[in-house]
Amino acid sequence: MARLYRVDNGETIGQINDKQLQFLVDMLEEEDEEDQDYYIDADTLELFSDNGCDPELLALLEGALEDGEDGVDIAWE
Repeated sequence: MARLYRVDNGETIGQINDKQLQFLVDMLEEEDEEDQDYYIDADTLELFSDNGCDPELLALLEGALEDGEDGVDIAWE
């Protein structure tokens, strides 16, 4: 399992399984093979929802956005 966290404060968002991690990797752009951080906003969440994102993963990501935030950088390890 991978730990998903906010880049700005290191706060853990949750644990995700290999299938959920692969969904993130497949759906989001990585700058290189070692890139493990992504910018998530409302448009990203809508794209995920439209492409069959696991409901548990979607809920974790929605929870990562705090009230009033446009988006957040997340990473996994």
